Amino acid sequence: MTMILQGGPFKAPVAGFRRFTVDEYHKLIQIGVLTENDRVELLEGFRVEKLPHDPRHDGTIQLVGDAFSHVLPAGWDVRVKMAVTLGESEPEPDLAVVRDEASGYMGRHPGPGDFGIVIEVSNTTLDSDRDDKSRIYAEAGLPVYWIVNLIDWRVEVYEQPSGPTADPGYGVSHAYTVGGAVPLVLGGQLIGSIPVSDLLP
Repeated sequence: MTMILQGGPFKAPVAGFRRFTVDEYHKLIQIGVLTENDRVELLEGFRVEKLPHDPRHDGTIQLVGDAFSHVLPAGWDVRVKMAVTLGESEPEPDLAVVRDEASGYMGRHPGPGDFGIVIEVSNTTLDSDRDDKSRIYAEAGLPVYWIVNLIDWRVEVYEQPSGPTADPGYGVSHAYTVGGAVPLVLGGQLIGSIPVSDLLP
């Protein structure tokens, strides 16, 4: 029987649910137990049901993608709602800026070394994005994590990931509001900036 957790990932054991490795998760996809119609992602070993999207959430993803398309330098590209492989997790962030090697992603999903920025658009998932996703991305060493916060109307930027520690997290965070601009840092280099007004609907 396939069981799927609703809500965020759980570090403690959950009765009736087993944890899966990324390889086991891939096998479930290969043999057809999970299909593209199953709205799930693997978070810390658990298959977690993804919440449905509302128009404001999806429209903001498109807005952010458009903003990046005008400023990204050669060698980088934006992926939207596509899986990434991170240790014991395989989330599907709303957007990810990765090294432009599309042909290299035909046999694998991007991993930690491929990333510039990972982005979640947050309204109904804000708490999980700040806690669970932040922990997962920091543990994997993803260098820059943005939350486009539709509740508080700002863009939160997290940097200096801890890597795999007892309490993973980001060491530095900044919040940018309308009237300001978010620095665009890729590969440790400041490339430019994007006005917050271009990222929020």
